[in-house]
Formats: sequence, structure tokens, C-alpha cells
Amino acid sequence: MTDRKDQLAANLAQVEERISSACAAAGRGREDVTLVVVTKTYPASDVRILHELGVRHVAENRDQDAAPKATACADLSLTWHFVGQLQTNKVRSVTSYADVVQSVDRAKLVTALSAAAVRAERETGCLIQVALDAESGERGERGGVAPDGIEELAAAVDAAPGLRLDGLMTVAPLSGPFAGRQRAAFDRLMEYASRLRAERPAANMVSAGMSGDLEDAVAAGATHVRVGTAVLGDRPRLG
Repeated sequence: MTDRKDQLAANLAQVEERISSACAAAGRGREDVTLVVVTKTYPASDVRILHELGVRHVAENRDQDAAPKATACADLSLTWHFVGQLQTNKVRSVTSYADVVQSVDRAKLVTALSAAAVRAERETGCLIQVALDAESGERGERGGVAPDGIEELAAAVDAAPGLRLDGLMTVAPLSGPFAGRQRAAFDRLMEYASRLRAERPAANMVSAGMSGDLEDAVAAGATHVRVGTAVLGDRPRLG
């Protein structure tokens, strides 16, 4: 356990230095960017170590992994983010532990999340996932709504009991005009986020950037970066 804690502490320090340097280069304060550690495929024991090391935001992308992990760490002061593509049949479970769902991308999901949040007597934060590789009316290769669908979904979340619109999220696309152009992708997301904030000042979260491109996200103005591999190491193969 001590070896693992030392390893995670060293990795976390490197990521913190990267974020701090990116903030300095962009003229931003370090406090302006929240690190969300993506703990998928790693055990609850790692989450507990990360908490000891000062991490307060963790993320998962599969409910079958997240639910038991959240239960095992229920005594810790953590904010849980759900970042994966979410099926409506998993919503009831996800709303029992997730403080923020970062992957809201269709009206049917908003309806299901609202019903589950009301049933659980919880308020669930929602980020609209924007697919920068999607044409009008389509979903992205990695989930997400096409940019012209943002306003309709935002209005749906606004009107949904038990939900709170927190902002936008994106994953750098693997195809389309922004493939391999992370900074341009994140700059475009910030344009959409600015429009959203103009009407909804409280929806000020912008989640973008992962282990390989967090500097681009910070430079563009992201408020949250989602980092897994750079903190936890290369993930073991599943199966």
C-alpha cells in the first residue's frame, strides 16, 4: 500500500505541476481549474489513497464499476462525476451517488435523470456533452449532442425537477474537422459555453481535456480537467 501511495503521490504531483504551469502560461489562477481524477478500472483502495492525498473530485464511466466503489467510499468527502455514455436503465443507480453527470446528450436522458433525482430526493448537476464531430441532429462518435442541439437540451434541463444545469463538456473528437486539433476544439467549446453563460450565469462549468491534452484545455479556459492515466498509470486490460 505504501508503494502505491508513493506512486500515486508522485504522479499526482506531476499532474499538479502541469496544471499549474498551464494556468500560469494562460494567466489564470491555479484555483480556477479543478482536477477530476478518472478512477475507472481502479479499485476503491486507490480512491481512498487519492482522498488522503487531497483529491476531492473523482469520476467513473461505467455504473457497474462506479456504484460499488462509491458505496465503499461513502465515508469520504468526495464529489462523484459520471463521465461515460449513460443508458436510461442505469440512471436510477447513477443518481444515487453521482453529484454531477457530465454526459447529458439527449432529451430522453434528461427525463430519466429528473425522475430518478426526484425519487432519490437529490439534486443532480448536469453538463451537456457537446459532440464537435456531429452534424445537426446526430450524436457524436464518443457520445454528445451536435452543437445546434445545446440550447434545446439546456432548456430541458432548466425545466426538469431535481436537475441543475452546470455547463458543458466535450471529448476531443477523433474524426471530423477538429480531429487532432484539441486546442481548436476546446476553443470552440468555450464559444458555446460563453453563449450558455450569457443566459444562464450559473452554468459556468466547462469540462475538457484529459491526460494527453489538459494544457490545451486550460489554455482555452476549461474549469475542469478529467485525468486518469497520468495519475493512476496505464490501465490494466479488462477481461
